[in-house]
Amino acid sequence: MKIDINKLAEHFAYTSFRVEQVSQYGHDPGKRCDGYTESFPGFVFPLKGKAEFVFNETPYLLAPGNVVHGGANMKLNRKVIGDSRWEYLLVHYRICAPERTSFSLTKTHFQLSPGPSLRLTELLKLLRRLSRQPGGVTAFQTETLFRCVLEELFVSVRNQSNDGDQALFRQISNYIHEHYMDALTVRALAEQNDINENRLFYVFKKYTGMGPGSYLITYRLNQARDCLSTTEAPIGEVAASVGYADALYFSRLFKKQFGVSPIQFRSHFRNNPYGFQDGSIHI
Repeated sequence: MKIDINKLAEHFAYTSFRVEQVSQYGHDPGKRCDGYTESFPGFVFPLKGKAEFVFNETPYLLAPGNVVHGGANMKLNRKVIGDSRWEYLLVHYRICAPERTSFSLTKTHFQLSPGPSLRLTELLKLLRRLSRQPGGVTAFQTETLFRCVLEELFVSVRNQSNDGDQALFRQISNYIHEHYMDALTVRALAEQNDINENRLFYVFKKYTGMGPGSYLITYRLNQARDCLSTTEAPIGEVAASVGYADALYFSRLFKKQFGVSPIQFRSHFRNNPYGFQDGSIHI
């Protein structure tokens, strides 16, 4: 189903709703599941791999860069596409008061294409983290953060266009996501795609608000942060795994981005895994 993003955003602005559940799932290649959706509407945010979701006989191909919304109690058939593991975040929400128009979120399925968005990815990670914590303050933060997720989703969809810039950005950003650990340079990325560096900078500035060099650094440091919080690998190994042979240079970049050194981050994360605040996310 096609959806007008401005009308959708307006509908959410005047609809009372709250987060019901945030869950992350993963399925191996070939996995298939048939059934019905839950009794609440929800958004499916792809994280890795590809899958086909069929809502009431309408198919949607899902992969990072696309988001699908499903209504309540709908027939749903799912299958993993390709040879990669399929992972996604599912956010169910409850409509708390009658919707003001004939358009009903509980009865509607549709797909949105925000394209690659580092901010959306980071917001989703934090949403998952917060949703697992008890307490009234955390519950309030979860509600606030979900609205930040929707805002980033709607703005990203609105900013997408059908010209060559979008396809070029998606192609290069996907390449960075797959090869960030390699010795990438802005010049090499431009030459590889038969464009000059000025055009490459323009395209990245248009879709991310930063140049390709800053985008690469931000992506690498976010990957390093995840590695520091989930492994015991030495700092030098973490640096090398994200493309930095010089651990000291990596540490300076990390502290500039997050306000603490890699060692301090790891120590703080171990003592307070859900309370760490960094420079990349602001609620």
